[in-house]
Amino acid sequence: MLRSNNHRKRWLGAVAAASLALAGTAGTGTPLLGGAALAMTVQPVVIDLKPTGRGMSQIVTVQNTFANPLPVELRAEELTFDDKGAHPGDTQTNDLLIFPPQAVIQPGETQSFRIQWVGDPALAQSKHYYVTVAQMPVKLPEGQSAIQILYNFQVLASVAPNGGKPNLALSKSEIGADANGKPIPIVYVADTSNTHGYLSRGRLKITEKDAAGKVVFQRTLPGPEIQQTIGFGLIAPGQTRRIAVPIELPLTAAAGGSLEAQFSSDEGR
Repeated sequence: MLRSNNHRKRWLGAVAAASLALAGTAGTGTPLLGGAALAMTVQPVVIDLKPTGRGMSQIVTVQNTFANPLPVELRAEELTFDDKGAHPGDTQTNDLLIFPPQAVIQPGETQSFRIQWVGDPALAQSKHYYVTVAQMPVKLPEGQSAIQILYNFQVLASVAPNGGKPNLALSKSEIGADANGKPIPIVYVADTSNTHGYLSRGRLKITEKDAAGKVVFQRTLPGPEIQQTIGFGLIAPGQTRRIAVPIELPLTAAAGGSLEAQFSSDEGR
């Protein structure tokens, strides 16, 4: 993200978005949060809130492993969804209160930020937000100019109605292709409830058969493996998500392969 307009070409911002929760493939789903190379860690990357009661707020921590003080600012934007995932809005939301909204974190120190729901207590269906942790530029002495690498981290914050439960189901499965043209499973997951759910809180069974109906591949991915290879797999209310599963299959559709997929949720158990 080039910040030349606001900072007269002094700043070069590098965005490191934590999109694991929304990822559809391993390539887009591996978060940079928590990596030592970035010298700033943010935990957790996904938070779930309630519109009333004790679950209205959670703490997000930012640790500074730089050698210098780290100025950061937090802001929240509401998300909209389509079959490919989430898209942040252009304006900040008033539904989430962040305290403190800014801080200067000393080297080696950790700062806690409270994220609290202050929107409608009678929420009809889940709502979702990116809470961006933005590293702020350091003011340079007069007459000096420099390039600074600024990192933005995004925490996914979701708010669910009280008493709501997700209802995730596979609506379709097919054989697709990865970036190298290799056959991989493509699954379409729908949430017909008013409450969001996560693919990684369940089990996904993949079966491929040849043209004669013989099983040539079968594998069950438990929740932790889904989280590792695909991401948390957030499914919003009313959304149908297309998710590419990064597992190479023996056969393409053109070679007679056919795909079956089953999903069983562990949420609410």
